[in-house]
Amino acid sequence: MPDIKLGSLFDGIGVFPLAASRCGIRPVWASEIEKAPISITKRHFPDMVHLGDITKVDGGKIPPVHVITFGSPCQNLSLIGNRSGLAGAKSSLFYQAFRIIQEMRDATDNLYPAIAVWENVMGAFSTNDRMDFRAVLSAFSDTEVPMPPSGRWGNAGMVRGGTPDVCWRLMDAQYWAGSRRLARRQRIFVVADFGG
Repeated sequence: MPDIKLGSLFDGIGVFPLAASRCGIRPVWASEIEKAPISITKRHFPDMVHLGDITKVDGGKIPPVHVITFGSPCQNLSLIGNRSGLAGAKSSLFYQAFRIIQEMRDATDNLYPAIAVWENVMGAFSTNDRMDFRAVLSAFSDTEVPMPPSGRWGNAGMVRGGTPDVCWRLMDAQYWAGSRRLARRQRIFVVADFGG
C-alpha cells in the first residue's frame, strides 16, 4: 500500500488522524492552539508534528501531504451561535485553511494535497441567506457555484467546475455508532478531489 500522508488543521483531539490511521493513512502534522487537545493528540500520535496557530502556517513551507482535513470553528455557523457565518471572527478561519491548501498546491505544482475534507455543523447550510455554503463550494471548486433552484442546499450534492470535483453530504453520528447509542449530531462533510 502506498504511504498516504495526512495533515489536520483545527485538529482538536485528533479525530481525523485517528480515523485516517485506522485506514492505513499516516498523520504527519497538525495545527491546533489549545493545550489540552494537543496533549491528547501527542499521546496518540507522538511522531506527528504540531504546527501551532493556523494563521502563522505557510502551506508552501510545511511537508506536503496527500490529504488535508479540517473542521474550522463552527461558533458563527451553528444554529445556536450568533449566525454571523463565515464573516464571523471564528468561522472566518475557514479561509485560513483554504489559504494553506492553495499555498501547498502552488508550492507543489498542484500535486498536494490531492484531497481536502471539511467538516462542519448543519447550520453552515443556512448562514448568510445560504450564501456561506455557496462560498465554501465556490472556493473549493474554483468556480462560481449557483444557488439551487429551490434556494436550499440538499443534504448531499456534487459540483464539477474548476480543478477539483467537490461533493458534500450531511451525516448524523447516531447512524455510525454501531451498538452504542449516540445523540443526534448532524455534520456536513465536504470532499474536494483535486485529481487524487
